[in-house]
Amino acid sequence: MEHWEYLKPDGLRFVWDDTLFRPGTDSFLLSSLPKLSAGLRVCDLGCGTGLLGLLLLQRQSELTVTGIDIQPAAVALAERAAAENRLTDRLTFQSIDLRQVRQHFSTGSFDLVVCNPPYYPPASGKVSGDSARRTARSETEASLADICAAASYLLRWGGKFCLVHKPERLTDTACALREAGMEPKRLRFVQNRPDTAPSLFLIEGCRGGKPGVDIQPPLLLQTDTGAPTGELNVIYFR
Repeated sequence: MEHWEYLKPDGLRFVWDDTLFRPGTDSFLLSSLPKLSAGLRVCDLGCGTGLLGLLLLQRQSELTVTGIDIQPAAVALAERAAAENRLTDRLTFQSIDLRQVRQHFSTGSFDLVVCNPPYYPPASGKVSGDSARRTARSETEASLADICAAASYLLRWGGKFCLVHKPERLTDTACALREAGMEPKRLRFVQNRPDTAPSLFLIEGCRGGKPGVDIQPPLLLQTDTGAPTGELNVIYFR
């Protein structure tokens, strides 16, 4: 079953389907990390039904976003969302394997690459029997190293790669970025409250960047009373 929702009142609409991986908070949080400016060329690796691209365009309308996903059903919905929002000139999609980006794009085609990747290595934890959810959750189709290699190829020199991941994969992520020629430059942990352990982290790598990472204050989701923080409300356009 399809579900259509607004990012904010009178804002852009996104779509998701029960048969595909349901969009989560992590995409909203990731959309707050990139430093956006008019004219940026953006690529969303593993775009699903296009939520992250729509979030970025809701924050900065003068972007051009290309989404890539291996699942044709997800891309078909993403294309419908682009048409529904009258963004087909700024938001386009291709159903391709990100490990084959060299066959479809020239190196340095983008200023910014974003990715909400699968969080778990193959055969790690409970593996979904549904192929769409398995692809979105586990690195069965593309590893973290594959994702970083694709991002590095697609980025211009000095371009940025932003992604979200689980804290236990921080070392893997930093090593994969550096191995692909991207230096971690900004790191921000996501916590429910100041006294809780991080549940996610947001990281930005720079293609050809010099060593040195800015560890930013944590992104807190709740106040002491359990209410959403002001920053989270801004991220959700509330």
